[in-house]
Amino acid sequence: MKKLKKGDCIGIIAPAGFVKNNENLKAAILLLERWGLHVKFGKHLYKKHHHFAGTDTNRTADFQYFLEAEDIKAIWCARGGYGSVRIVDKLDFSNFQKNPKWIIGYSDITVFHHAIDRLNLESIHAIMPTSTTSILESKSAVESLRKLLFGEELSYKIKSNKNNKKGIAKGQLIGGNLSLMSSLLGTEYSIKTKNKILFIEEIGEYKYRIDRMLQSLKLNGYFKNCNGLILGAFSNIPKNNPNFGMSIEEIILDLVSEYNFPVCFNFNAGHITNNNALVFGRKTILEIKEINTTLKFSH
Repeated sequence: MKKLKKGDCIGIIAPAGFVKNNENLKAAILLLERWGLHVKFGKHLYKKHHHFAGTDTNRTADFQYFLEAEDIKAIWCARGGYGSVRIVDKLDFSNFQKNPKWIIGYSDITVFHHAIDRLNLESIHAIMPTSTTSILESKSAVESLRKLLFGEELSYKIKSNKNNKKGIAKGQLIGGNLSLMSSLLGTEYSIKTKNKILFIEEIGEYKYRIDRMLQSLKLNGYFKNCNGLILGAFSNIPKNNPNFGMSIEEIILDLVSEYNFPVCFNFNAGHITNNNALVFGRKTILEIKEINTTLKFSH
């Protein structure tokens, strides 16, 4: 993927839920301008159609235009929510394959990450303009995105969780939001995990639903031949009634008990303020030791 340079233009679109907080979007624009970048909005960015940022046709048109526009060097999704799955099959990625550009976002944007993975191209799982109270809340999340966009080296070193399974894993990093991955099973957008490192995050789901979705992934062979597993944030998990009886860590460890690949818990990415950027589709080395865990992207 071509690195950005000062003077390049980023397109901002809303392919899913409607945009309702202009102050957050203004903060994102100021951030890009400080990086020396220009900004263009999708024609229908501020439209509202029921739950969505305009009709399916509106959102598809904005996305398709920026996929093909030669002056747009990256596409930043303003927010997630719900709606990406309604338009992904309407997009034509043929020109994008010839002249790829970064597509940035997380949560519902997992749908597009999977579509891009089918093309053997990279995408960025990272903060979005309206995904938090202010995009500037986490310096590490902002800086990690900047590094990726401008082609700088990126790696992470974090304190190891006591529940981790130690070891070294190498392979392309793929994944995203658990609910979206589960919803794409059986479609052409379901990812291939063989010899890859899988990243998973989730928000607002009961533990029994998390377990059910993970079991669905398992039944579809997601863990059979993968090289490693990274668990991001599992945030705002409501209490089961009756109590599910297992922690998130226990659910995961039970799920992968028959496999030998390394497992990293509590990586700072997902629906949290400190949503550090990840490159999907890039060769990665995950090394989990007793004290520290490192994640390095090839450069």
